[in-house]
Amino acid sequence: MTKKKRKELTFVEKMQKITGSGISGSPVPNRVGVNVNSLGSIEERVQNLIGIIKQFKSTSMLFFVMYDIESNKVRNQVFKYLQKMGCFRVQRSIFIADLSREKYEQIRSDLVEVQGCYENEDSILIVPVSTELLRSMKIIGKSIDVDLIMKTKNTLFF
Repeated sequence: MTKKKRKELTFVEKMQKITGSGISGSPVPNRVGVNVNSLGSIEERVQNLIGIIKQFKSTSMLFFVMYDIESNKVRNQVFKYLQKMGCFRVQRSIFIADLSREKYEQIRSDLVEVQGCYENEDSILIVPVSTELLRSMKIIGKSIDVDLIMKTKNTLFF
């Protein structure tokens, strides 16, 4: 004995069935009328939003990677690796990144492993930095878009 397959209803047909079943005038959930005059100024509302956003703990880590590597071949491979991992090149041998802690640990462990693979006098520094310190950094010469690196450019719509 085979079961008859039901015809799949389209969205419009489903909505017609719902309206035909007598459901109408359903209240809008979680909607409370607000007196616009009691909201406060736009500056106060923006400050409230910024306060809410600052409460969230970041899962990303801001850090510099700096290296002094003699071998052109190794240096080029490290350069390509850091770019592939999402680091931004600031100068020839200096990168900055705002990545997840997992990626930070992966980069750190991979670079430790690379450093140990061959005999060298090279040095690689990975320096975690806070957003406050980065923002207070003074740049002389070519400008660096720190907001782009930190992904902090946002647009608020009201």
